[in-house]
Amino acid sequence: MKLMLILQARWRQVSAREQRLLLAGLALVLLALLWWVALAPALATLKAAEQQRSALSAQLQQMQRLQAQAKALQAQPRIALDDARRLLEASVKPLGNTAQLSVAGERATLTLKGAPADALAQWLTQARLNAHVVPSEARLRRSNAGTAGAAALPPTWDGTLVLSLGAR
Repeated sequence: MKLMLILQARWRQVSAREQRLLLAGLALVLLALLWWVALAPALATLKAAEQQRSALSAQLQQMQRLQAQAKALQAQPRIALDDARRLLEASVKPLGNTAQLSVAGERATLTLKGAPADALAQWLTQARLNAHVVPSEARLRRSNAGTAGAAALPPTWDGTLVLSLGAR
């Protein structure tokens, strides 16, 4: 309270010109504070909103594609275990000598040595669609990720994949 009385007394002693300058300075400080606290963050959010909307839209489309694929897989009839084994063994041939398959009951183990990443991804998709297998365990290690001279070598995979046969 005492401080307020001192400020009021000092204000009356200041000339009208200085009062206007002080009020203009205070208004400028308040405008800058309003900008930094309220307007700048809102404008930044507004600028980023379109980019975020595009990214979320792309994610939604990908999720809808995956949902449609999952529903199509669920609608497929269950295949016999022997048919699944035969289809799986045939699907491994394009991987060549980089993959070795062993089947025991309803489980198949695929051992990989230097399998190209692209070929493995395509094989997994085809094995899931055609033989109705589902990966249940994966112990994979990426290899060949370094560079050779100026060009990077394509990544390859070493390890094992355990698959369940006859899955829906």
